[in-house]
Amino acid sequence: MTEVKAVDRHVDDDDAARSAPASGALRRAPEIVATILRFGLAGVWIVAGALKVDDPQSMVRSVRAFRILPESLVHPVAYATPFVELALGILLLLGLAVRAGALLSSVLVAVYLGAIISAAARGLRIECGCFSSGGDLQSGAPTHYTSEIIRDSALVVASLALARWPRAYLTVDRWLDPQES
Repeated sequence: MTEVKAVDRHVDDDDAARSAPASGALRRAPEIVATILRFGLAGVWIVAGALKVDDPQSMVRSVRAFRILPESLVHPVAYATPFVELALGILLLLGLAVRAGALLSSVLVAVYLGAIISAAARGLRIECGCFSSGGDLQSGAPTHYTSEIIRDSALVVASLALARWPRAYLTVDRWLDPQES
């Protein structure tokens, strides 16, 4: 009778050993996903800001085309936007103040999303300027509101997920706070 128990115990130990790597991978999954989200959002912000930073007049046209801001705010917003996007991208890339960066990302994308929805609802025919020069479209040129709304909605969800679960690999935050490791 004792031999049977010994055999059963051996089988149970093997099952536990096989499931241990899986549980370790599952335990690390949120940090892996957060790292992917962080690098993805960083890339989006860096590319968006870099495409706009050397052409402030295009940004002015883009901001003005939405017809939301008073003219006195068009230039300051247009000039600041690429630098805010670049700074946000760099913060996320470095993993410095990840939760704050992700919250700022979600707010910024939500503002962009609201502006695009507003333009579509008011029948404006504009290019958003997210990754291009933006401004009013030529007659007959198609709008891309649906794809822009889907893209920005996904970016809001990704940003909020990162804000909720900011613990990620390869971050300055972890280096500054060893208890995070």
